[in-house]
Amino acid sequence: MLVAGVDEAGRGPTLGPMALAIVVATKEQEELLLEIGVRDSKELRPKEREKMEPKIIGCVEEHRVILVDSKELDYLMDRKSLNEIEAMRIAEMLNSLKSCPELVFVDSPDLIEANFSKRIKKYCGKTITIRSEHFADKNYAVVSAASILAKVARDREIEKLKKEFGEIGSGYSSDPVTMAFLQKWVEEKGSLPPMARKNWETSRRELDKKLQTRLV
Repeated sequence: MLVAGVDEAGRGPTLGPMALAIVVATKEQEELLLEIGVRDSKELRPKEREKMEPKIIGCVEEHRVILVDSKELDYLMDRKSLNEIEAMRIAEMLNSLKSCPELVFVDSPDLIEANFSKRIKKYCGKTITIRSEHFADKNYAVVSAASILAKVARDREIEKLKKEFGEIGSGYSSDPVTMAFLQKWVEEKGSLPPMARKNWETSRRELDKKLQTRLV
């Protein structure tokens, strides 16, 4: 029996992409994931996640990782919710799999857990049982593994952005480094940086501050 786990990294940041990952494994491979120390990516340091990434890829049946950059998020969010966008991209990964897992565990962003399964099934062309749960990244090894792959992928993209634009922090509005970068960019250029999510409240607020300054 094949089972799969799906998770994301970077749903909420103001800067940078959202990453999504899926891991497909047999029951025996799930045991191997536990043996190498797989757990929710938030409980691991960056270097630990990086070291674990090739071990995960090497011991599972199949995996996929995709990135949804800020431009795509802005374009899609004119018409769809973030949960719907995430469901669409998860279905895209499921449809691209060579294997067909019998059961897929997904970390649910919907308040009502089962609603997220319904969202994914609308776009999935395979007959698969999808179980969406809160805290699935803590409860299932395959979801923990997916969370690690997604986090490592997003971290790599953030490092690329830093090489191009300088220190941008983590991309989250709770990060003082990110906010200092965003505020300085808007102040100097009068626009948002290319990697900013323009539909995010934090981005709109910083632009509004600049506009108000001009009007005074």
